[in-house]
Amino acid sequence: MGSGRWSTDVYSAAERYRSTTGRSAFAYSDEGARTVHPLLDPRKARVRESRDSDEHPRSTAIAVLFDVTGSMGHVPRQLQTRLPELFELLLHRGYATDPQILFGAIGDATCDRVPLQIGQFESDNRTDDDLGRIVLEGGGGGQRTESYELAMYFMARHTDLDCVNRRGRRGYLFIIGDEMPYPTVKPDEVRRVIGDDLAEPIPVEAIVAELTRSYDVFYILPASATYSGDQQILTYWLRLLGAPNVIALDDLAAVSETIALTVGMGERSVTPDQARRDLVEVINRVRL
Repeated sequence: MGSGRWSTDVYSAAERYRSTTGRSAFAYSDEGARTVHPLLDPRKARVRESRDSDEHPRSTAIAVLFDVTGSMGHVPRQLQTRLPELFELLLHRGYATDPQILFGAIGDATCDRVPLQIGQFESDNRTDDDLGRIVLEGGGGGQRTESYELAMYFMARHTDLDCVNRRGRRGYLFIIGDEMPYPTVKPDEVRRVIGDDLAEPIPVEAIVAELTRSYDVFYILPASATYSGDQQILTYWLRLLGAPNVIALDDLAAVSETIALTVGMGERSVTPDQARRDLVEVINRVRL
């Protein structure tokens, strides 16, 4: 996947159509879906690929996975409204070369009907389509843990990135949530949700070590979440990923810009001063 180019005009036309017809940007979920969309089913995905092509010769893989349990279900809705700002910074400001974005959702494999949803790496407006297919189940187990480790397992073993294979450049993975992973990747959950056979459980530290061979991994804890500012949760992720990769986000409305700026800094394509100027200009443009 990953062909085509993002168009803000196409996005705006889709928004106008939804407004006129009364359809939600998350129609699949809002119209009552309670099973994973076939195009986001990890059992059917096998491998999600970010590939170079004549159109995009130096692809940059960017994956964004949302916790959609409890109070976190509003995060994809917020990001969907900010897609133009994300692509404005990544593409038109040159923060990343040939960005290809994958969206997915994380639930709780111990109790949710839809514990994992994984889209494709896309370069165009199909990113908006994948967001709209996410089931916002709003479940979770209420025990300060969700199945982040299952999502990390999928990303470690079921994605293939040309930025890594051809250029030795890791992609970017953003996990937006407010809880902790379970201690291990469990074979029964992997078999049921993804379809792999594991001989034994994998400690979460081991799957993170495997994952970071292909991705720079970031955890974003939004201020509006149930466990915003929770020191146990922040300390856990700091130990797992390291201080620069854990972001306590004051304003969820800035989630797209935060992702873009983090990528830009990682790619060394923007200085902090330029990033601040770009951010102000993009925000002002949105308000016009």
